[in-house]
Amino acid sequence: MVTFRRAPAAPVAGKPSLRLPALAAVGLLSSVSPLAAQQAGVEPDTITVQGRAADLIGQAGTASEGRIGSADLRLRPISREGELLEAIPGVFVGQHSGDGKANQYFTPGFNLDHGTDFQIRLEGMPINQPSHVHGQGYADLNFVIPELVDHIDYRLGLSHAELGDFGSGGGAELHLVQRLARPFLAATGGENGFERLAGGGVARLGAGNLLVGGEAKRYDGPWDLEERLRKVSGVARYSWERGASRFSLLGMAYHNSWNASDQIPLRAVEQGRIDRFGSIDSTDGGTTQRYSVSGSWRHDGPHAVQEVQVFGIYSDIDLFSNLTYFLGDTTQGDQLNQQERRLIFGGSLTHRQLVRWLGVEHRVKVGLQTGVDIVDGPALFHSAARQRADRIRADDVDEWGTGLFAETESRWSRMFRTVFAVRGDYYTFTVAHSSLRANDGDRTAGIVSPKGSLILAPAAGIELYLSGGLGFHSSDARATTITVDPVTHAQAQRADPLVRSRGGEVGVRVTPAPGWQSTISAWVLKLDGDLLFATDAGTTVPSPPTRRWGVTFANFARLAPRLALDADVSLARARFSDAPSGADRIPGAVSSVVSAGIAWDAAEKGPFGAVRLRHLGAYPLVADNVARSSATTLLAAEAGYLVGAGLRVEASVLNIFDTKGDDAQYFYASRLPGEPLQGVAGVHFHPTEPRQVRVGLVWGR
Repeated sequence: MVTFRRAPAAPVAGKPSLRLPALAAVGLLSSVSPLAAQQAGVEPDTITVQGRAADLIGQAGTASEGRIGSADLRLRPISREGELLEAIPGVFVGQHSGDGKANQYFTPGFNLDHGTDFQIRLEGMPINQPSHVHGQGYADLNFVIPELVDHIDYRLGLSHAELGDFGSGGGAELHLVQRLARPFLAATGGENGFERLAGGGVARLGAGNLLVGGEAKRYDGPWDLEERLRKVSGVARYSWERGASRFSLLGMAYHNSWNASDQIPLRAVEQGRIDRFGSIDSTDGGTTQRYSVSGSWRHDGPHAVQEVQVFGIYSDIDLFSNLTYFLGDTTQGDQLNQQERRLIFGGSLTHRQLVRWLGVEHRVKVGLQTGVDIVDGPALFHSAARQRADRIRADDVDEWGTGLFAETESRWSRMFRTVFAVRGDYYTFTVAHSSLRANDGDRTAGIVSPKGSLILAPAAGIELYLSGGLGFHSSDARATTITVDPVTHAQAQRADPLVRSRGGEVGVRVTPAPGWQSTISAWVLKLDGDLLFATDAGTTVPSPPTRRWGVTFANFARLAPRLALDADVSLARARFSDAPSGADRIPGAVSSVVSAGIAWDAAEKGPFGAVRLRHLGAYPLVADNVARSSATTLLAAEAGYLVGAGLRVEASVLNIFDTKGDDAQYFYASRLPGEPLQGVAGVHFHPTEPRQVRVGLVWGR
């Protein structure tokens, strides 16, 4: 667990509360008319980063969006960096391999694998990676230093024009601190070789502030095979202001290596071949790294706000995994080596403005987002004990996507608002130097996605929402140009480059008292096709159309200045649209996610603590539902004492009741030595980690 105490940030102004979905024509005209805004005589208003306790009545465009501030994140005992996202209602984060690999993400109705259909960004930079060697939308958050996360904005559903590719299920953006009130240093140690050191500080440099932070972590885990995780991360940020403009330059670096105890067959545990924390192939694991440079400029004018973001990212991964053991190769085993190197360049432009037209106030936003991924690889090899054998396939991939959107929120009266938007995206896919040249090729595709919301405020402290729209996800570039299967050499079916999604939501938001927010939303989502990753072929293949619907009930209350309570319940039903009844379950689609917690923060001195519950409900493992996962419920806690002078002593307990749950479960055929050549179909699982205690010292608050 990475239990963290975030060093306090200096007060930071939030984004303008310009939820600007669009009367498209009005939006486009107004956005280029500063004179109209001047005549209107109103200025864009702002909100402060307060988190889930903030009153979003009159500001939110849907029932299922919000902001999670540093106060909400500070007392969450987490075991992995990606679990920061569990502060979002309905999100559950697990792992099915080593902690250097991207997390396994679940939301109601979805097993998102490593990120498909949930868009994640950090400071404007995309985290999801298209056409990744290990899965479409691969989103690795292990490079994040939790203490430096200032807040998370989240939007669920299809009604938000900022969300393009991978946003069918919603999205989240992590924002880092720009300033620290004082330096901080955190040292934590615990069972199974857990050691972590993190720190950061800020200094005045020239006309601005230079913030520097870093983290080093070691962990062996409870596994029979020591994980030997070795992670180093660093952040440097220089920010300054000039008049009404704010500038930021951000550099990030990350390197990680690990051994992996991948998912294991349940039968091997039941037969006594291995225990719950054993492995079949002791040579699985990998290395990865990520380096990025980004810059941003924001100008707050008297009647409009402009923002520009640019970024460049380098990442690579060298991954060894064996999921079927001896099914394909009865002597050397089925280990695969996946490798790629990637450059990403891109940026965004946004313009927000308040205007009056026909006597009505309109809040307008137009934006442009663009990014190109240049992938050397992705390559797939057979291997044994991390020694490569023959190459299965290798390609070079260039993928360029550009989205343009316009939104307008129109306040027709005190009780009624509308939010309309339109988004257009255009993609080019180029696959070259394939190991089978027949799979080289180029594809282009475009798609237009209208969206909108109707918002009614019948009384103070309550809003009703009717929201909906269209969205999409992209397919792996290799799947869009493929003609020959690289393994069987049979004719292969090409995937549609951009796959349509359709969704709607009805919801309500209430604020019964200051600091208390409750929302309930019922939603439906239809996809023209999910994405399935074919491990043996190293590409994504299309699946049948799907439909999902569900309900989310989210609650947060700050009962006292130091006491906070939250409880979120999400339920869903997921089916293949065209499959016969009884064979229409979507394997891995989660039916329920529950999270709840209570936290007490210290003042200048005294005790603090938190208790958190996480629950992932059972889900089908096969389409006919004859095999199902088991539910997992985990409880974690932390407690400590603020001694004074910014020094804290803390202790955390993961999995208090030592529950034998599972982070992920699958059903497929594999083969162990001595088993039939065709293998044995059955449940494969990756266990949750057992009870662990960690203690730490934190200075700087």
